[in-house]
Amino acid sequence: MVLSNFFSMRGNQVKISRQQASRFAKEIADDFNPLHDTDAKMFCVPGDLLFSVALNRLGLSQHMRFNFSGMVSDNAVIFPDSESSQINVVDSEGKQYLSILREGDISHDQALINCLSNRYVAFSGKTFPHILVPLMAQQGVMINPSRPLVMYQSMEINLDRLDLSDPHLESTGSSLDVQGKKGTVRLDFRFVEDGVEVGRGAKYMALRGLQSYQDETMQRVVDQYNSYKQAYQTD
Repeated sequence: MVLSNFFSMRGNQVKISRQQASRFAKEIADDFNPLHDTDAKMFCVPGDLLFSVALNRLGLSQHMRFNFSGMVSDNAVIFPDSESSQINVVDSEGKQYLSILREGDISHDQALINCLSNRYVAFSGKTFPHILVPLMAQQGVMINPSRPLVMYQSMEINLDRLDLSDPHLESTGSSLDVQGKKGTVRLDFRFVEDGVEVGRGAKYMALRGLQSYQDETMQRVVDQYNSYKQAYQTD
């Protein structure tokens, strides 16, 4: 992944066009969430792209938590130059979209940052349908097929050390907590290098508009998703 292909910088402002965001989602993250289509009414930049840009701009800390509080469209956002333990990503009017909490040592090793970003994005992009559909079936709920809302909520990583060269990422479990028409998905993972666990993390996603699970309806959603993905990849 050549990250610079998917954003532009002007001072400390990061600008991501709809085309760049959509290409990243589909071609890098293997994520065909309709929220990332260029013509989507509720278009938003993929959280995984913001995560990757944040590491590129701020470095990799041993302990980091990313909390998404708003959906970035094609407006510019500010990544402040700061050594603070909390970084708030806002637009020119001060509206906050992302807060980053960090502790511990910091690495600016671009090879390590690129490796970790690539591995995480590859893992994160497999959420639907591979993980989400079985989780929803177990809980007897599903997203609204006519208006599927699956949103990035937060993620955290905790590394034991930063003298790493090629950390791999492995899933360690997933769960879905349902509260009425809302749900929270937790995806747990760990970082492994040379067969040794060197860190852990979790990704949280918000589901909205949940309804009773119906096998045939959900299968149509999956088939439509896979058909759209195949058409894009063979275009």
